Amino acid sequence: MKLRRSLAVAVAVAAATPVVLFSATPALAVGPSAAQTQNQPTYAELEKAAADAKKAYEEAVIAKEEGQKELEATLAALDSDEHPLKAATIAADKAAKEAADAVAAAEEAVADAKAKVETAESDAEKAAAQEALEAAEADLEKAVTAEKEAEAEAKEARTALDDARVEAFRKYSLVQDAPEKALEAKEAAEKALAAAKECVREDGLTSLAVGLPSKVVAGTTVDFTLRVTNGTERTLTVDPLVFFHADGEGSGEKSRLKVEWSNGSDWQALGGNEPEHIAHIDTMKPGGHSDVKMRMKVDSAAQAADAFALFASDAADAYNPCILGPMKRYDFELLPVGSDPGPVDDAEPGQPGKDDDTRPGAAKPGAGTGPSAQGGTSEQATASGDLATTGTSSATMPLALAATATVVLGAGAVLAVRRRRAADNN
Repeated sequence: MKLRRSLAVAVAVAAATPVVLFSATPALAVGPSAAQTQNQPTYAELEKAAADAKKAYEEAVIAKEEGQKELEATLAALDSDEHPLKAATIAADKAAKEAADAVAAAEEAVADAKAKVETAESDAEKAAAQEALEAAEADLEKAVTAEKEAEAEAKEARTALDDARVEAFRKYSLVQDAPEKALEAKEAAEKALAAAKECVREDGLTSLAVGLPSKVVAGTTVDFTLRVTNGTERTLTVDPLVFFHADGEGSGEKSRLKVEWSNGSDWQALGGNEPEHIAHIDTMKPGGHSDVKMRMKVDSAAQAADAFALFASDAADAYNPCILGPMKRYDFELLPVGSDPGPVDDAEPGQPGKDDDTRPGAAKPGAGTGPSAQGGTSEQATASGDLATTGTSSATMPLALAATATVVLGAGAVLAVRRRRAADNN
């Protein structure tokens, strides 16, 4: 299988009104430096921003739905004859029509008065007709003035009703497009958070065995040390990963290698069939290291065989919940009980085989309450200042070993499948 380890993705946050928008930069081959992270949002900030954007989107959807209901209710109310604005419009329109009818009647009266003036024969009749005409013309002038005033009031009433409708639409327009914009921000925030979750390779985070012999006789116990060093520029939370295997051991078979590590007060045994995270280090500053005391006892019934150990470290910091240190492989020989190995050199660290360091997922180190290493020079206090407790949380359980692969791939090749942990490091 090809080596599959995710690369880092640096993410940046850009403020936008009314919600926060996000953008992701191209993937990096190694973790960002301390200088690069100064203006970079932390993982906790990205999580909060994503949660806030999700909440803003949900609220925008609800606001639009409520706004649409309010718009429909407002328009329905404005169309009701009982609404004050609609009632005022109806009354004003009625008054304007009555004023127009009054003008028409006044015009007709003027016309009749003019006709009587023309048909009057005597001076007295002409004087009376002229007087009636002048009165009719005065009434017409008053009617025209009243009509203009009524029309102005009707126009004002209609304008008020129209303005109320426009205001209802304007108010709805404020929430109409909000869900679409909020959805864009939500998707951008989720994309930035997903990018931050991608594993980054950090070659400066080393895990090396000190004193592990290249030959071990069955029935004997050897002591050695796992030294984890933070050669990066950032403070990390670290979970060392270890695995031991002897050729010929199958899935479920009791291992001939009993490996234990010390937490400072007692010894913790490895399961033997799968890679395990041990000695959780809550805080390791740049340049710091931690020494984990280990010992390996070879079963007295073990026959001559090749064996190997894998060491790596998974870590997290404020910006990346998944940081993978390089894996080193140590090959050593198992000799039958009673053998004289002569002078024995330490096993030399080498590159893992193509299937030894298969880490397809973003393991989340430091998310649980796993046991801590003792005796190192790095800080190992929890957030409360106490040493991490002994025990293994289901959230930090290591990735199950596909033991059947050892048979298929042959001696010296192990497929270590590492799943994402249940909890993020934030």
